[in-house]
Amino acid sequence: MDDGAIRRVVVVGGGSAGWMAAAACIRHLAPACEVHLVESEEIGTVGVGEATVPHIRTFNTQALGLDEAEFVRATQGTFKLGIQFRDWGRRGDAYFHGFGSVGLDLGPVAFHHYWLRAHRRGLARPLGEYALQASAAAQGRFLPGAADAPAGSPLAAVAYAYHFDAGLYARFLRRYAEQRGVRRHEGRIVGVEQRGEDGFVRALRLEDGRRIEGDLFLDCSGFRGLLIGQALGVGYQDWSQWLPCDRALAVPSARAAELTPYTRSTALEAGWQWRIPLQHRTGNGHVYCSRYLSDDEAAARLLGNLDGAALDAPRPLRFTTGRRQRFWERNVVAIGLASGFMEPLESTSLLLVQTAILRLLDMFPARDCDPVLVARYNAATAFEYERIRDFIILHYKANQRDDSPFWRDCRHMPVPDSLQETIDLFRRTGRFYRNGEEFFALQSWVQVMVGQRLLPERWHPFADQMPEEELVQFLQHVHAVIRNCVEAMPPQQAFIDRHCRAAEAA
Repeated sequence: MDDGAIRRVVVVGGGSAGWMAAAACIRHLAPACEVHLVESEEIGTVGVGEATVPHIRTFNTQALGLDEAEFVRATQGTFKLGIQFRDWGRRGDAYFHGFGSVGLDLGPVAFHHYWLRAHRRGLARPLGEYALQASAAAQGRFLPGAADAPAGSPLAAVAYAYHFDAGLYARFLRRYAEQRGVRRHEGRIVGVEQRGEDGFVRALRLEDGRRIEGDLFLDCSGFRGLLIGQALGVGYQDWSQWLPCDRALAVPSARAAELTPYTRSTALEAGWQWRIPLQHRTGNGHVYCSRYLSDDEAAARLLGNLDGAALDAPRPLRFTTGRRQRFWERNVVAIGLASGFMEPLESTSLLLVQTAILRLLDMFPARDCDPVLVARYNAATAFEYERIRDFIILHYKANQRDDSPFWRDCRHMPVPDSLQETIDLFRRTGRFYRNGEEFFALQSWVQVMVGQRLLPERWHPFADQMPEEELVQFLQHVHAVIRNCVEAMPPQQAFIDRHCRAAEAA
């Protein structure tokens, strides 16, 4: 008797997205369901996303059951406490968007309200000095937490993520997936067979004549959107009116002398440059807007700002920021670049892959792919994309640079109403309220807005109830606790050498 259950999942495309999907599916669906992956060695992967956010730890350890040290060694990984932003507010400015909490909240009032009151009176240090991740990053220190730390100590649970080689991560997950039963098919897809009655995809045709049948297809084919776009015709929402950068150049350079536990983002004339330190090399890239900067000029800026010898020629990438109109159509779910593109400013590329996979597993359908379930998946994914979009737009909108047409235009551009409301609320009252399950929380929005000089006119009235002498003592106490915690952390290099040093790269 046919129970309508899905018996075969087919992943289209490899790279990080494809192998993350295949690995998670085989772990949670086998043996009741087969998992197949189709990719071609002739088709390259983008592979520029080498920085992550803390949720990748949940995916690796809980969804896949990976050993952290083994994963870090296999991917030439390092640890990440946040992102250092240079020149984003004004030229010469620097601030840190760190993971985890900032300061110490008092009852219902967030720490930054007390900081704002003290800052207005010239009694506060920079906001980052009250945050463990920012303070530890400034000294190059890292510790994943201390089991013997007292309850409430910032060291009891340290929020962190990773930098790693995306190609090595895909290779690592391929071994994991194939050992558990994923069947890989090498070859180019030249045709997509669809059922006449409902348009569901029935099978893929490969160049050599093979047919790969499936019940559910995961489109991890990158920008091409081979199934979701080309076969099923799902359109694309273009967000370039708010995020005008449309090109990137990526280049590896020789390993830096010091492994900094953070990603660096430096604003340039018409975009920004990333720096991601790995154990065997440094990843670099320049994201820019072709209307304001030529490709040759962009390459010269990138190569001129490296802190080590370039190991290859810059690799170009063209993109349009935005998302699919629908992420799940019939029996096809788009994951990764096939579902949309968000520039890597806040390291959300692999986050969106991860959340798509976990959301799909949570909403895993029968073969008929109930439209009610599909609609819910699409609504949740659209909300996630749009709130991350707003957070990234904030970085461009809240600049005070006047040295180039690009930055002036970004500062004066209209933004989505949802973002403008967030900015207005913070500017006038110092408040931020998280919208449902959106990814970036209060601490993230506050660090970026304050870091880029978007300071509120007021703060929470409860912060005025504390006598000024107590306010100063409170801030001194928080700063001292953070300083003591940082002093207890080893340099990142020492931690890596002891726990997860990779073999020398060939």
